[in-house]
Amino acid sequence: MFSGSIPSSIFNISTLQVIQLGKNNFSGHLSSDMFNHLSELQSLDLSQNQFSGRIPTSLFKCKELQYLYLSYNQLKGTVPVEIRNLTWLTELALDHNNFQGRLPSPPPSLRWFMVSDNNLVGDIPSSICNVRSLQGLSLFKNNLVGTIPQCLGNLSFSLVDLELQMNNFHGTIPGNFSEGCSLRNFNLNSNQLKGSLPRSWVNCRDLKLLDLANNNLNDTFPHWLGILDIEILVLRSNRFYGRIDNFEVTSSFSHLRIIDLSHNDFIGYLPMKFFENLHAIRDSNKRKAEYMIDLYDEDRFYDNSVLITTKGLELQFIDILTTFTAIDFSSNRFAGQIPEVLGELHSLLVLNLSHNSLTGSIPSVLGNLSALESLDLSSNKLQGRIPQELVNMIFLEVLNLSQNHFVGQIPQGNQFGTFSNDSYIGNLGLCGLPLSKKCDDDQNSETHPIKFDEDDDTTRELNWKFSILMGYGCGLVLGLSMGYIVFTTGKPWWFIRIIERVLQKYVTGKNRRRQGRKQHN
Repeated sequence: MFSGSIPSSIFNISTLQVIQLGKNNFSGHLSSDMFNHLSELQSLDLSQNQFSGRIPTSLFKCKELQYLYLSYNQLKGTVPVEIRNLTWLTELALDHNNFQGRLPSPPPSLRWFMVSDNNLVGDIPSSICNVRSLQGLSLFKNNLVGTIPQCLGNLSFSLVDLELQMNNFHGTIPGNFSEGCSLRNFNLNSNQLKGSLPRSWVNCRDLKLLDLANNNLNDTFPHWLGILDIEILVLRSNRFYGRIDNFEVTSSFSHLRIIDLSHNDFIGYLPMKFFENLHAIRDSNKRKAEYMIDLYDEDRFYDNSVLITTKGLELQFIDILTTFTAIDFSSNRFAGQIPEVLGELHSLLVLNLSHNSLTGSIPSVLGNLSALESLDLSSNKLQGRIPQELVNMIFLEVLNLSQNHFVGQIPQGNQFGTFSNDSYIGNLGLCGLPLSKKCDDDQNSETHPIKFDEDDDTTRELNWKFSILMGYGCGLVLGLSMGYIVFTTGKPWWFIRIIERVLQKYVTGKNRRRQGRKQHN
């Protein structure tokens, strides 16, 4: 890895066509005249360094430039409008810098336009829809406002990746995605979008990732997306409502590996048929671990990312592995029992059903989820014992069963020895480690009963004294109980007559035993 400044002599080679200096530790400003003599330059890669300052104006003299990668630096200022004059430019990566100002119109030859993670403001210029060959548009994590141009739907024949998340877009989602749509990755997370989902998405047969989280969308569950081979569906924190148990197509969502419906207003039972269709989660342990987007694009220049809540944290996953699987139905109004079919999703890594109104017990078949790393069933109405079979989850790192009605001893062994009290808070009927409350079985196992040998005089004496002590104790309890009843009810004669009969039998039996001992002597 190189560091310091780039030797100035490099920029005096007038016949230079390719400069590949990415992924180093170069620093300093890019001088304004450094590209004056590179009229034949076709590819420039200075990405993933520590360059600062502005984009040199001399760069726009490189009329043959086709590939420009300046991402992951500390560049600032506005994105020069002169970029539009680079008419051969096909790939432009300015993401992860400190650029400000408005988003410029890209040259019509552009295929990949990446300016995410900057400080850009304003709206998306409608002229961007004139870039007919555009395949990737990544604008996420800026301060862009306004509505999403409806004309972007007209680019769906070429557009593969559309990343607009973490901005301030409002209005509705473009709905004119025509048949033959090539879109694979559509991310609108964390905006202010409203309305329903466009049914024209069914024309996007290659759609793999759809992230609509953290908006104000208002619709029922999109069953109609089930005909697509979608792999990641995130609807978290919107206003989706209704039931999810209406499945007429047996192959619906069979490729789905990650689904997040949390923080909505879904109701009804957990959809058994839906879980039965998740063949990708059943069989993904047979799949080679690959980055999801690498299956579709060998040479890609954008991040395939999604925000997922896992192990109690909201994390941004970039370059998602095809073996990662997650189901998050938390913070809705689901009721009923946990379907046993969940125990058949052997490759599931994250399961979150917390903050619903689920009842019944935990199915013991969940112990078959041997790959599970995070299980959250907290804040429901679950009851019964925690199945011992759950100790088979040897990779479990996070367990949250708090705020339910579980009883009995907490299972011991394997990962269960690593969980703290916080995993079980609010279950007053639970006992055993890690709680301080001991179980009755534990107490009995620690108390060894006294055994007496009747042939031993010392033992008989101890037995006699022990009996007297027990008699006094029982008599005290019985006497207090009788006194309380008499005092509170005022001479209950039925109760007194019962006690008199019991005492009479006791005295008669005692006299007979005495007479028997005298005759024996």
